[in-house]
Amino acid sequence: MENEKITTVYMMGIGGIAMGTLATMLKEKGYFVVGSDVNLYPPMSNHLEALKIPVFQGYDGANLSAYPVDLVIIGNVIRRENPEAQKVLEGNIPYLSMPEAIAQFFLSKHRSVVVAGTHGKSTTSSLLAWVFSHAGLDPSAFIGAFLNNWERSYRVGKGRYMVLEGDEYDTAFFDKGSKFLHYRPHIGIITSIEYDHADIFPTFDSVVNAFQRFTGLIQPEDFLIVNADDPHCMKVARQCRGKVISYGMSDTADWRILQVEFGPQEVAFTCRSPHSDHPHRMISKLPGRHNLSNILAVMAASDLAGLRMEEVQEALLAFRGVKRRQDILGEVKGILVMDDFAHHPTAVRETLEALKLFYPDRRLIAAFEPRTNTSRRSVFHDAYTEAFDAADCICIKQPPGLEAISQEERLNARGLAGDILRRGKEAIFFEATDELVAFLNRYCRSGDLVVCMSNGSFDGLPTKLLERLTVQEK
Repeated sequence: MENEKITTVYMMGIGGIAMGTLATMLKEKGYFVVGSDVNLYPPMSNHLEALKIPVFQGYDGANLSAYPVDLVIIGNVIRRENPEAQKVLEGNIPYLSMPEAIAQFFLSKHRSVVVAGTHGKSTTSSLLAWVFSHAGLDPSAFIGAFLNNWERSYRVGKGRYMVLEGDEYDTAFFDKGSKFLHYRPHIGIITSIEYDHADIFPTFDSVVNAFQRFTGLIQPEDFLIVNADDPHCMKVARQCRGKVISYGMSDTADWRILQVEFGPQEVAFTCRSPHSDHPHRMISKLPGRHNLSNILAVMAASDLAGLRMEEVQEALLAFRGVKRRQDILGEVKGILVMDDFAHHPTAVRETLEALKLFYPDRRLIAAFEPRTNTSRRSVFHDAYTEAFDAADCICIKQPPGLEAISQEERLNARGLAGDILRRGKEAIFFEATDELVAFLNRYCRSGDLVVCMSNGSFDGLPTKLLERLTVQEK
């Protein structure tokens, strides 16, 4: 259906960060948007309410008759047996997946810059969109996280570029290919490739194949920016028909980090670009080596867009980070409480190591809820055992939804805490979040940093802890 003939768009699974972001972008473009979901929680629930987007709680085929729907967008949380999906299929109502909708409504007018990778894609795409915006390029953006500078996860601009976070997860029940295969990259970025999403990728080779398909989309006149320190990134880059630009600490990297100085709440580094004899010196407020890598990818993409590194530096210092990515929620009685999305063992390890360098005088307490389809499985048990080494105290909470996973595949969270304890670390297992809140309230002292790590809401742990500490303070 042509966009000009569409007035009302219905979105199934509207509460997810990606679907909710698309909903708000479509509303900003003038469409009437309505949707449905279950178990909505902030920040997206608050965002949809503020925009006065009607949301049905729960799925019911009758919901689709409440408005004169022209198009349905179906999120990847929706299964074929969903009553609303059945209504759409039986009634011949036009429908698209979320990535298809992004391509149809936005990419015809923009050159897309697609940030993909197992780790770092939210931070990298957020920073890149912010740099483009701060430098006056007026980009559009579609990000899988809320930028603190914008207090939202998207931007509808009039400039030539659209920055997209490209997810390798599958698209919809009627399209099992990765979402990023719909995004037509003019500039593609791959930050890293590791095994993840065990529920849809049976082997690591199947993950690599998804990224190979992504690089295959890049035309000879387009660009691929890849992490030179990741051999899997370099492997898929060899098949790319476009111009390949590498970045990292490797001697062979086109954009190469030469020197790093980690200081309290600041990181300074120098790097070499492929067309300058003079190193660039940059200062960042983002902790950790992994963020240096993300920044370097942004520098390479910004260079292709014609920006000067002075403009990138100015934007970098003005960047206030991303919600749920080392996101400081508050400090009470000298106890700093942070919310973080890290769940893959590599992300957990790098996040904790970064925080230890960034806050060297603080005792680091990690509260972890393995909530993803992969982290609830035993496949990463050994990796998790070593991932928390930078923390001083580790709290492992029993994950929800284990009954959906076979007994032999389930992560043994209690056993994980025991294995970490045997490494000489202080580690405690908790059955429930309220027990964990009570423990942290007793255990924490001034000078501590508590980082709450989960890809879900963690039952509101960071907020509950701050509230408990505040009541005690009074």
